[in-house]
Amino acid sequence: MLETASRESALKMPDTMARRDTADTEDRDIVQRVLAGEVEAFAPLMERYQNYVLAIVNRHAPPDQVEELSQEVFIKAFQSLAGWRQAGHFRAWLSVIAVRTCYDYWRKHYRSREVPMSALSEAHREWLDRVLADASETSWQEMTRRREAREILDWALDQLSAADRMVLELVHLEGQSVKAAARQLGWTVANVKVRAFRARRKINKLLLQNRGQS
Repeated sequence: MLETASRESALKMPDTMARRDTADTEDRDIVQRVLAGEVEAFAPLMERYQNYVLAIVNRHAPPDQVEELSQEVFIKAFQSLAGWRQAGHFRAWLSVIAVRTCYDYWRKHYRSREVPMSALSEAHREWLDRVLADASETSWQEMTRRREAREILDWALDQLSAADRMVLELVHLEGQSVKAAARQLGWTVANVKVRAFRARRKINKLLLQNRGQS
């Protein structure tokens, strides 16, 4: 059964790569048309990547800001088309703009919701104790999947700086490599490593300080 699955996966890979190559070619053609003055040609790119951008922004911004920030991402992309290195993937370039747009949002509009720990249920506190006792990345990423835990995480993230928040989300919650996070944020790998470590330590300290409050 495993051998059959492996063969099927191997057969699908060339097809997937071919679709990506076709999409890359179409993206380059559209960008060239837009740069040549055919502004309305940008619409197909927006349609193709709308859900992709929405998903990225949704992971890093408040729900009531997702639509507006997603629109801002496409505006920035349109304005920066001349700077896109067409040897690369448009999708990857767009993801960089999306992440940096979210970072800019937190730098400009940072605010704390001040969710009091006393408002959390006993189940929240018990869950928090369990996660803090487990240093694995799996337990951290579980925060993004458990609805009751997200309230705790949002409170803690709001206490961090914009830079610490973004690097912690990318590296520890999304599981991206340090190199990938550095590329998206436009930082050095060393800077991301240091910030990721410090942000993780800060948020652990915040949670430890508040888990026993009632």
